[in-house]
Amino acid sequence: MLRIISLNVNGIRSASKKGLFTWLLTQQADCICLQELKAQEADLQHALFQQSGYQFYAHYAEKKGYSGVGIYTKHQPLHVKIGLGWPTADQEGRYVEIDFGKLKIISLYLPSGTSGDERQLVKFDFLKKFEKHLLNLKNQSAEVILCGDWNIAHRPIDLKNWRANQKHSGFLPAERAWMDQLFDQFGFVDAFRVMNNEADQYTWWSNRGQAWLKNVGWRIDYQITSPALKDKIKAVSIYKAERFSDHAPLIIDYNIDF
Repeated sequence: MLRIISLNVNGIRSASKKGLFTWLLTQQADCICLQELKAQEADLQHALFQQSGYQFYAHYAEKKGYSGVGIYTKHQPLHVKIGLGWPTADQEGRYVEIDFGKLKIISLYLPSGTSGDERQLVKFDFLKKFEKHLLNLKNQSAEVILCGDWNIAHRPIDLKNWRANQKHSGFLPAERAWMDQLFDQFGFVDAFRVMNNEADQYTWWSNRGQAWLKNVGWRIDYQITSPALKDKIKAVSIYKAERFSDHAPLIIDYNIDF
């Protein structure tokens, strides 16, 4: 059995102070994919971040205190890929991939467009470029699990106030159409929805108002798999008993052995 946890930590040092690593020790995950580290390599030399039994691979943003993704893994990868070859991905620390030969696991942090039109254009450009990378992954012999904060809610069921958000970044028609293509044309699988099609299943809540308490959220964090892994998905959950970030951990178990 393979357990993967994905979480946007909104600052790994902040999440650690809220008990993230204490909780992770209880989970016995094989791989832990984190996004928005908001840290540099030098910041993570403390023993707290050197988890026993795990190796850590990260893509740090050039700008301090910004973005960044990482993966803790119990298993030694054959190869590690950092970055995607264009500035938004590479300068902003948005992609790390560990390759086990027959399986690749990725931690991904897609740009947000909520700060304005300019960043929305950056987001659309990223999606266009990333589409080619997804097709390349699909055509390789290895299966793939893409974990991360995609900053897009796919369907109305995936956010509380969908009617009011149709003109807002994260639920724009063009963004949702891109996700449609990902699943319907490319054949990738939204692992969580294979096991859970219920409403009110969210992974992110605004810090405004009482969004967390009222569960007024968005499901923008995913584990997205190759088509062949659909039947390997055995259990899914969103952990909400504790709060380490404005996002919640997404936990998925796969019937995959190393």
